[in-house]
Amino acid sequence: MEFFRELPIVGIVPIAGVFAVLFAVYLMWDVLRRDTGNDRMKDIADRIMEGAKAFIGRQYRTIAMLAIVAAVAIALVLALVTNKPPDVNHDGIMDNADKMGLGWRTALAFLVGAFCSGVAGIVGMYVSVKSNLRTAAAAMKGVGPAVQTALRGGAVSGFLIVALSLLGVSAMYYAFGGNSNPDLAPFLIVGFGFGASFVALFSQLGGGIYTKAADMGADLVGKVEAGIPEDDPRNPAVIADLVGDNVGDCAGRGADLFESTAAENIGAMILGVIIYLALKDVPGIPHPEYFVLFPLVIRSFGIFATALGVLSVGSRIPFFKMKESDDPMGALNKGYFLAVALAVGFLAISTYAMLGQGGIQWQFYFYAGLVGIATSVAFVFITQYYTEFKYRPVKDIANGARTGPATTTVMGVSVGFESTFSTAVVIGAALWASFALGQQADIPGVSEIRAGLFGTAVATMGMLMTAAYILAMDTFGPITDNANGVIEMSGNPGDARKVTDRLDAVGNTTKALTKGYAVGSAGLAAFLLFFAYLDEVVKIDPASLTMTNAANQLVEVINLADVKVFVGALMGAMLSFLFSALAIRAVSKTAGAVIEEVRRQFHADPGIMAGTVRPDYARCVDITARAGLKEMVLPGVVAVAVPVIVGVVLRHEAMGAFLMVGTISGILLATVLNNSGGAWDNAKKFVESGAMKDENGQVIKKGSQIHAAAVVGDTIGDPFKDTAGPSLHVLVKLLSTITLVLAPIFI
Repeated sequence: MEFFRELPIVGIVPIAGVFAVLFAVYLMWDVLRRDTGNDRMKDIADRIMEGAKAFIGRQYRTIAMLAIVAAVAIALVLALVTNKPPDVNHDGIMDNADKMGLGWRTALAFLVGAFCSGVAGIVGMYVSVKSNLRTAAAAMKGVGPAVQTALRGGAVSGFLIVALSLLGVSAMYYAFGGNSNPDLAPFLIVGFGFGASFVALFSQLGGGIYTKAADMGADLVGKVEAGIPEDDPRNPAVIADLVGDNVGDCAGRGADLFESTAAENIGAMILGVIIYLALKDVPGIPHPEYFVLFPLVIRSFGIFATALGVLSVGSRIPFFKMKESDDPMGALNKGYFLAVALAVGFLAISTYAMLGQGGIQWQFYFYAGLVGIATSVAFVFITQYYTEFKYRPVKDIANGARTGPATTTVMGVSVGFESTFSTAVVIGAALWASFALGQQADIPGVSEIRAGLFGTAVATMGMLMTAAYILAMDTFGPITDNANGVIEMSGNPGDARKVTDRLDAVGNTTKALTKGYAVGSAGLAAFLLFFAYLDEVVKIDPASLTMTNAANQLVEVINLADVKVFVGALMGAMLSFLFSALAIRAVSKTAGAVIEEVRRQFHADPGIMAGTVRPDYARCVDITARAGLKEMVLPGVVAVAVPVIVGVVLRHEAMGAFLMVGTISGILLATVLNNSGGAWDNAKKFVESGAMKDENGQVIKKGSQIHAAAVVGDTIGDPFKDTAGPSLHVLVKLLSTITLVLAPIFI
């Protein structure tokens, strides 16, 4: 393996970034050249595209204005308020010029991160809308072609997002002097992560409010009151519902996972700086900067692994070839496990080549990376267990519907709370194991604590190696959901509807799976980003958070016995609940307006239900679009303002407690919301699939009281799993990035 140490391995980063873009272009070409079905299907898809483009245009203009204001504020605050700026001008003197330099660099990085996050969301939405029509047409040929079309459509978004994140972080790192000052550049690019988080927060909130308000309105009036099927063309809210899948589940989640990969990447690089400083003058260590650059390289190798995984699904290779009777989830899992297996090999190469210099025990970092990869696999199975209807939790919720909406609702809440146990255990075990493994690396001049912390960074990067595949599976969900709607509204044959029904149920699981993955990566990254904040504070003021321990080493501490620190922790725990309340309330208010409009149209024109008059789809689209833009502002502003106020009033140590406790509460609350919502959704699908029978062995049908109860449970779960839950993923990362950027004013 000595051959790998002689290679200029860092060169893989731009190669992988460009490859990801080209691969996404190939997948886009492959999807867009496929059959688009009949004219009726094209008309429906065009209406979805029209609504999605209109909302995204209005939403991102609003977000752009907010981002520009935020960037100017960041530049001014850092330039005018910072007491101890870093030596950004490299002249050995820390003065006002350094304050100005810190301000404009952070603001520029913020705008670049915001721009890339916006592009990631828009691309995700566009490709999804184009893919759902092709998936619907492919469903008329069988399950295999439909699965392949939907996954490849989702992978376009996945690979472009990963490429934007990788190339964006790399470009900013080198633009801010990473080649000559690898110890300073990672601290200067934290604004990139903040910009990405800022846009992702508003994108996820606005899209989530839109999609779930439309979904609730369409289901409660259409299914429960009018007794018509899902996606029935007589439902005035059906187009708004289908548009919502794209602006919420695709655009919002694309921006969400872009900021996740960017923020965690930068946090890992900051932890690598401490090791670089310890090794830069040690003989026999030719490339100490590799500890800073390792996160970029390991993600680059992950791109190649996931590309092969995506190509394998539905291919002609015997093991991966799909039969009509095969479980679509099984086919997706096969591709994922191929990507995981390849990622393990690439992990071994990169840890050996980059972290094995000068006798460092690189194999322990390889094992830490394996822990991260295993964690991603664990979350795949945990999420499948709690949200697939072949397992006990979803069946319990479905059985609760036998006795009405109340019991199915209570059972769903119970499932959500229960799922926090496995989430906490897996994240805790992964952090403990990767930290302990990192401590064994025996790095010259580096304490065991620091070596262990870098082990958690390697584990986090190991988990992110398969991010592009997870993203592809996430976008698979709304693509198949929309394909199901296109098939239903165009009146296509029952066999095609059976295929899309199967894919829609699987899509619910893949969407939940991505949320579980995001929670897991956020949990691993929480420790990493927490210490990145402490490093930022100590870099500015070495005496601020350090004390000497029994081994005569300086260690960073947060003292919870200090009343200000305790209050900071309390505010951090509260923020996730307040933020979720505002997001869910926004959905409820907007859904109420949609429900009233659908009822009004049914009452005003009986021809709609008779099928002789076309509903006014545009009216529901307009209601949800206006409400989504208006209602996203308050929870977004609260999420940004509260940590700033806590940091300014209670100062840096209390801010550290706010960050850690806020992250923990956010992760666990997101787990409850994601899994209970996903389980409610698939419990409804379980009833609708005809798999549930009464005491006489008769199939329970749509339109029954049991089905109505299951629909109520599903609508309660809608804002849980698609608005508040995913937005909490962004909030958790936003807390880290905002504290990293504004640390100079908290001291």
